Amino acid sequence: MMPRWLHPPRPPLPNDRWQPLEIVFWLAPVAAYFLFPGYLSLMSQTLIIGLFALSLDLILGYAGIVSLGHAAFFGLGAYTAGLLAAHGWTEPLLGLLAAAALAALFGFLTSFLVVPGQDLTRLMVTLGISLMLFEAANKATSLTGGVDGLSGIVAGKVLGVFGFDLYGKTAYWYSLIVLFVLFVVLRRLVNSPFGLSLTGIREGGKRMPAIGANVPQRLSVVFTVGAAVAGVAGALLAQTTQFVGLDTLGFSRSADLLIMLVLGGAGRLYGALVGAAVFMLAQSYISDLNPVYWQFWLGLLLVVIVLFARGGILGGLDKIRQRLSRPAPATRQPP
Repeated sequence: MMPRWLHPPRPPLPNDRWQPLEIVFWLAPVAAYFLFPGYLSLMSQTLIIGLFALSLDLILGYAGIVSLGHAAFFGLGAYTAGLLAAHGWTEPLLGLLAAAALAALFGFLTSFLVVPGQDLTRLMVTLGISLMLFEAANKATSLTGGVDGLSGIVAGKVLGVFGFDLYGKTAYWYSLIVLFVLFVVLRRLVNSPFGLSLTGIREGGKRMPAIGANVPQRLSVVFTVGAAVAGVAGALLAQTTQFVGLDTLGFSRSADLLIMLVLGGAGRLYGALVGAAVFMLAQSYISDLNPVYWQFWLGLLLVVIVLFARGGILGGLDKIRQRLSRPAPATRQPP
């Protein structure tokens, strides 16, 4: 069963029609490029982490597969793209494809360990896989650089035309376009019959076989897709920052991802993006105000969201909208 503190919504029938608020949402990062040119690096990383959060939302918010080791696929994608670029394969898009393929393969293989278990088993298995991959990267210093990280990454021009610059302009548009394209693909996926079957498995997995659904197979597929998307996010980080550190595989990366889903609201896709943006901006702003105790205020924000905004920020906004749109009770006229 899905943890109650996530409270994913029960979606209506699939509707692929874009709503006006969705269009406004995607116009916001375009406007941010012109309004905040001095923060392109932070905004690029926010877009990348938003894509990473999307990958976890797909397997947790929709399929109900809890994970504490999703950073394994993120780090695997980052090291794949970084090593390719460091050894002469500098084409960014091919690096993304290679990272997605390797992360998907690793996700497919590990899904046979993760899918059969229940929540606690899945937490421990995913955490164990991530820790083993972390230690393997730490020991393979000749390949990954170990604790010093992988440097010497030189990403080529995107499509042979757009080169990465010191101001982060190309990195920002590159990250935004990749995020949008993958979001459209995932949006179509979750609104498809396959996506609805995932929701059915999340809400009552024991009943789905009665209607002919192969539950393990569907969970394995969505776990593989989520791993591939996480690999792309890791590759984006490696290409835009030209560095890969061990922290890409660290437990804190996976834990932060869960916090983002709690903040934004799991099982919504947009909740992952909103949660990532709030987390990254709050972390940057609060750490500047108080470099020592910034985690206290971030924890306080998380507690407030969990207590007073059930379903995250988007869940709280939905409740406010429902209350405002609720018709006022009719008053009885005196005789």
